[in-house]
Amino acid sequence: MPPENPDMETKPVERELPVARLARPPRARWFVRTALLGIAAALAVVFGLACYLNPYGPDGAPRSMATHTQLGLPPCNFVVMTGKPCPSCGMTTSFALLVRGDVGASARANWVGTALAVFWAGLLVWAVASGLTGRLLFIPHRRGELVLTVVVGAFLVLMLGRWVGILLGG
Repeated sequence: MPPENPDMETKPVERELPVARLARPPRARWFVRTALLGIAAALAVVFGLACYLNPYGPDGAPRSMATHTQLGLPPCNFVVMTGKPCPSCGMTTSFALLVRGDVGASARANWVGTALAVFWAGLLVWAVASGLTGRLLFIPHRRGELVLTVVVGAFLVLMLGRWVGILLGG
């Protein structure tokens, strides 16, 4: 049907369609950013100490544990009292071997320590990047505590599982 007034054109009504927008999480507060950079600094110190320590015995063979005694710390009480290693025995040695590129010896000293060192290296980079950008990269908004709990729980399970394997294996 033609319009009643030929001078008036009929224009289609333009409607704005709703568009889904990705909401950016808010920037982290200054104390969160400072804490992230502090965590990165602490991890850098850990890796610096791992570089400082000598994880090899006098004969040049890689140690399996007790590298921490070079820092003036006492031997592991669990080993002294039971003759068996504790869940974290070999972690320091594992870190020190890994920073030297001796992955196999690192895994033999404590394979959970090797995995933890690799994770911490990634965490160091993530903490610096997140601290500088002000956003918790790759962490869903309001899920930081859940992610932290799962990661810590996973490493505890691995560490205790390794320990049970050592105790049962002899």
